[in-house]
Amino acid sequence: AVSSGSACTSRALKGSHVLTAMGIPPERAQGSILFSLGPQNSMEDIDYVLEVFPPIVERLRSMSPLYAKYVKERG
Repeated sequence: AVSSGSACTSRALKGSHVLTAMGIPPERAQGSILFSLGPQNSMEDIDYVLEVFPPIVERLRSMSPLYAKYVKERG
């Protein structure tokens, strides 16, 4: 399963408290994605996600003015 947060906070519009406790800025933590694996998942499932997910992230980043600002500020 894939979600934008844990089940107990999935309706909240704030980032993961775990990520912010780890020092991730709230605006970045809010953009996180949670992958949940279980016994029904296979290595092929994981390989598939690792193949298709990076291009999706790149496409979304290319459309995001906030990501462009982040990259510019990061230098």
